[in-house]
Amino acid sequence: MRNSMIQRSLIPLYIRAFHLTTQSVCLLFCLTSPLLAATISKLYSPLPALTANELGIIVNDSDPLSIKISKYYQQQRKIPEQNIIHIRFNPKLNTLPVSTFKQIKLKVDKLTPKHIQAYALTWMKTYRVGCMSITTAFAAGYNESYCARGCKQTQPSAYFNSENSKPFDQYKLRPTMALAGENFSDVKALIDRGMASDYSHPQGTSYLLNTSDKARSARAVLFPQISKVFNGLWPIETLKQDYIENKTDIMFYFTGKIHVEKIQSNHFLPGAVADHLTSTGGVLSGSKQMSSIEWLKAGATGSYGAVVEPCNFLQKFPNPGILMHYYLRGNSLIEAYWKSVAWPGQGIFIGEPLAKPFAY
Repeated sequence: MRNSMIQRSLIPLYIRAFHLTTQSVCLLFCLTSPLLAATISKLYSPLPALTANELGIIVNDSDPLSIKISKYYQQQRKIPEQNIIHIRFNPKLNTLPVSTFKQIKLKVDKLTPKHIQAYALTWMKTYRVGCMSITTAFAAGYNESYCARGCKQTQPSAYFNSENSKPFDQYKLRPTMALAGENFSDVKALIDRGMASDYSHPQGTSYLLNTSDKARSARAVLFPQISKVFNGLWPIETLKQDYIENKTDIMFYFTGKIHVEKIQSNHFLPGAVADHLTSTGGVLSGSKQMSSIEWLKAGATGSYGAVVEPCNFLQKFPNPGILMHYYLRGNSLIEAYWKSVAWPGQGIFIGEPLAKPFAY
């Protein structure tokens, strides 16, 4: 993270960098206005969850693991055959060339049934396209306005903080998540956790950590109001420490560190979400920083990380309050996660898209 960003006041920077409506500003800061606290009553107003019929599965036919993952996922989630979209590219690439991706995207757009609202990718290795994450590139098409060199704002997502349940119909955006794992066993376990979470309404806790790494704890500015607004609705522990260990009830875990210790000592409930704000958490293999894939290996069902240096703009990372607001109302994992990130161009979403622990 860049020191120049650390030295500035977070809230003025946040507002300067992104022109927002009054309501959006308040929700970005997790309902900082008392007048908006009433919106949490919407937790009692259920939202629909994305269905298997609305999810397109993109499989790389040049990758045996991608084929195996897609077949298992299709079988388990009963995804219609017409929703399976076949492409080919070198599965050993971390970053897909822009020219190659554009050709692939044209094919995907042509093969995608119009009713499809979101995509699942069935690989881990290729996590980036040019300067974008591969999930946002598939969701919105390759567009360098979603990228930034240095500490700059990027293209906002029209789907951010949206009540809408048809993102493609409304915004011509198909939220995308990678079913990511180092091997089939890991991805199978991820899929199984997602399915086990459905309609389970788990009794868990949100852990919000303000760590000793102040640059990467930028989201801590949101934590007091999140705790206040969700008080009596969902258990939240806001902690000033670098990690938690031996917890058995983790549903949400948001922190900020280059490496997060002791995550394997904890038990994540099916459907759990966990991520860490850092520069390259979305570099899923080969990074000097902790990969977001480690959260899935530890038992989380969804995570998020930056594929290129984003600086510590809050808009480029999930807003915990907004994510919980939609997930707890019944949205699927892919919907709630995507709705929580204002500027998603440089971050990859990973996990089991259709997990819906709080759906009705």
